[in-house]
Amino acid sequence: MVNPADRSGWLANEHPQEECGVLGIYAPREDVARMAFFGLYALQHRGQEAAGIAVADGREIRMHKDSGLVSQVFSPARISALTGDFAIGHVRYSTTGSSSLRNAQPYLIDTQYGQIAVAHNGNLVNASQLRSSMLRNGVGFSSSSDSEVLTMMLAGASGGDWFERIRQTMQHWQGAYSLVILTRDQLFAVRDPWGIRPLTVGMLPNGGHAVASESGALRTLGCQAIREVKPGEIIMLTDTALRVAQAIPPASETAVCTFEHIYFSRPDSFWDGQSVHQVRQRLGEQLAREAAVPADVVIPVPDSSIPAAIGYARQSGIPYNDGFIKNRYIGRTFIEPTDSLRKMGVTLKYNVINENILNQRVVVIDDSIVRGNTTRPLVKLLQDAGAREVHLRITCPPIRHPCFMGVDMGTYEELAAHRHSLEEIRRFSGADSLAYLSLEGMMNAIGRSNGYCNACFTGQYPFPVDAHVAKTGFEKPEGEPA
Repeated sequence: MVNPADRSGWLANEHPQEECGVLGIYAPREDVARMAFFGLYALQHRGQEAAGIAVADGREIRMHKDSGLVSQVFSPARISALTGDFAIGHVRYSTTGSSSLRNAQPYLIDTQYGQIAVAHNGNLVNASQLRSSMLRNGVGFSSSSDSEVLTMMLAGASGGDWFERIRQTMQHWQGAYSLVILTRDQLFAVRDPWGIRPLTVGMLPNGGHAVASESGALRTLGCQAIREVKPGEIIMLTDTALRVAQAIPPASETAVCTFEHIYFSRPDSFWDGQSVHQVRQRLGEQLAREAAVPADVVIPVPDSSIPAAIGYARQSGIPYNDGFIKNRYIGRTFIEPTDSLRKMGVTLKYNVINENILNQRVVVIDDSIVRGNTTRPLVKLLQDAGAREVHLRITCPPIRHPCFMGVDMGTYEELAAHRHSLEEIRRFSGADSLAYLSLEGMMNAIGRSNGYCNACFTGQYPFPVDAHVAKTGFEKPEGEPA
């Protein structure tokens, strides 16, 4: 197992790391920067390393971005300085490129066609080859992110308008990309032909449109008539009818990310036309059918596992209750704890309601085990609180393979289920039993038989990938010229 201190600083996150969140707004005569702030606030769970907003007024683009949470990056004065009718925004968790400020988004550059700003959710699997080719042709880069590769390719594209330039450039990209692209007087939403990462668009109540990584963020802005951007589609946001084009054909089989249902998306969002909350409840119900165990109480590991625990309890007839109380902000602080607090590890993030656990046989519902960092401490917290038995139930199959499409699952060496048998993981966790939901059961709960990417479970990727590419693959060793 991986030592929790070996990754992600003092409190390693056991779950897959949220990729990023993107947002675009065209709202004439509205305070678009303030709207973008609240839209990004609704997407904060998708990335906490950096945030940025770019605004266009028809003449120029202004931007502010920095490391930190949305509320830390933007003050009222910063928001007031960003005026215009168009805005794009981004919250970042790094999947290609380190978490340094130079990799914060949006990217803003001058081109022969005028300014362009780009915000990206996803990961290009051929970014290294594209970047190397551009370097040989004299193109310079200021960051180590594949998102800058996208931006520089758009800047050098040919075509009579931005619709055509985007369409031509999309043909060279392979991998996951949901983009919002801002010019001085236009705003575009773009989604890859596999439909891997989410992107939805909706109509604003006072005119205009907005696009975001999740429908929940659009509803925060009051959007109506929400629909997903289709795979391979380009949409230009206007205050009347959307201008829509099928830029490149959708893939013969889409590769929608299963983990949006399992973990990433807010439960109030819709993904692939389905309520995330209802899908998670069905995952729990299916898990109860497949892995029943005599017990006294069902508890979730908050927050994403709450609907699944409700479903498990309903199907099994075992009462649901709260067992863990989560400190939702401890993992997002930039203040290092003292050495004594650091040694407490997961207890900084979770407390146990002892009265609900004492002398109980407990079923713990969690959405995934990735590196195995926090599973053992969570089980020990319950045992120390007096649980008679602890049974772990996971709402997806074992994660045995990395993701190369914009999710930080970890490497093969870090993935617990790649290196250990289920019984070894159970013994290490200290649980009395451990069971995962089957692949077939997971897809039955989602209600789909195909069209989803399950590569992290099966190793069957929707296109060829280089298993040796690290997320910091563009970074130069210290002392080596860029």
